[in-house]
Amino acid sequence: MSELRNNAAAGRYEMDEQGQTSWADYREQDGCLYIDHVESPPALRGTGAAGRLMAALAADARARDLKITPICGYAAAWLRRSHDYRDLLT
Repeated sequence: MSELRNNAAAGRYEMDEQGQTSWADYREQDGCLYIDHVESPPALRGTGAAGRLMAALAADARARDLKITPICGYAAAWLRRSHDYRDLLT
């Protein structure tokens, strides 16, 4: 597993696994990350890749003192289930 990349120019967090890239499209505004879409390539679906991406993204948000507003249904469900990061929800 690779480290999280914040591709700010594209508004996208990215993480590589097994030669494939999972990503989360976001917008940052007024101390909040709006997570618009989270996706993993078909080969990584069901492996937990999107969850690992979300954990790294949430850790980055916490380190930057940002809250998270999930627009994406997956991101919203992941954050609600997360004991470690649910406090970041707006």
